[in-house]
Amino acid sequence: MKKHLYIYGSMILLFIVYNQFFQIQDDRINTIVNILFASFLFLYIAFMAFIAIRKMKNSSKK
Repeated sequence: MKKHLYIYGSMILLFIVYNQFFQIQDDRINTIVNILFASFLFLYIAFMAFIAIRKMKNSSKK
């Protein structure tokens, strides 16, 4: 699980760095990129939650 948290932290760092330094000049495209990036971050949170629930289920069966 620790590995997933490091990956998630680096993705958030990339999101912040993109918004501070590498924004696209066209506002519409920049908004689309931000929405896609944020959606991917939320998808990864859901993936981490799924893994945590699966591990809790497997540990309770033992």
